[in-house]
Amino acid sequence: MSRIERRFKALKAEGRAGLVTFVTAGDPDLATAEALLARLPAAGVDIIEWGMPFSDPMADGPAIQAAGLRALQAGTKLAQILAAVARFRKLNDETPLVLMGYYNPVFRYGVDRFCTDAVAAGVDGIIIVDLPPEESDELTPQARAAGLDFIRLTAPTSDDVRLPRVLASASGFIYHVAIAGITGTRSAEPADVAVDVARLKRHTDLPVAVGFGIKTPEQAAAIARVADAAVVGSVLVDTIARHLDADGKALPGLVDAVVAQVSALAAGVRAARTV
Repeated sequence: MSRIERRFKALKAEGRAGLVTFVTAGDPDLATAEALLARLPAAGVDIIEWGMPFSDPMADGPAIQAAGLRALQAGTKLAQILAAVARFRKLNDETPLVLMGYYNPVFRYGVDRFCTDAVAAGVDGIIIVDLPPEESDELTPQARAAGLDFIRLTAPTSDDVRLPRVLASASGFIYHVAIAGITGTRSAEPADVAVDVARLKRHTDLPVAVGFGIKTPEQAAAIARVADAAVVGSVLVDTIARHLDADGKALPGLVDAVVAQVSALAAGVRAARTV
């Protein structure tokens, strides 16, 4: 059983949803990003998404675009990210970690090499935003053979005709994008999310995590009542951006500020089904 499977099994046993958080690896520099990564589990994060910075992040809003640019300007490379994951695994062998990003960095690294190195480092799954099912044979077979979960994205526009094809090669969990558009914009109505989750559950037994537009503990709790996990990203990246000096360097207290924010989100998620 993979770390992702174990985590969702444990969440089900606890009768609650999970909290998934996204931040960009290497933002604003790799040392700061690693310091934050190390503290996320104790703050209440159930699954970590670590973004692989890319120069043309077409699905991301301004906040995550800026985070990726900061990481690239700091010299963050995919090999360094995998090495950082390996260091994280020396501290934590339980919390699932998923790399999220675009296909180009993986292609340039080498698909087979990436899958082998990612598993060796301790990566549990991957989310590739710009690799639709029609082109997924570029990566999915190698990922699954290596032991990486390939987590699929769905959207409100994914209808009952399209969903079987989207979900055919999925594993780990489903990441449902609650709104049509880019990250960090408007928030979805929980009632609409509930309808979408119910529709997805008719097509798959995999857990459904819902993200895009979740910014507050209250919003995270509302999603946690209808989904298996709530995904929060842009608001955390915004907090990182607010704790940088004029040169884009981390100010004292950056990691503490994000950890406090994550703790509040985790509290909201954990209380969601008790009220």
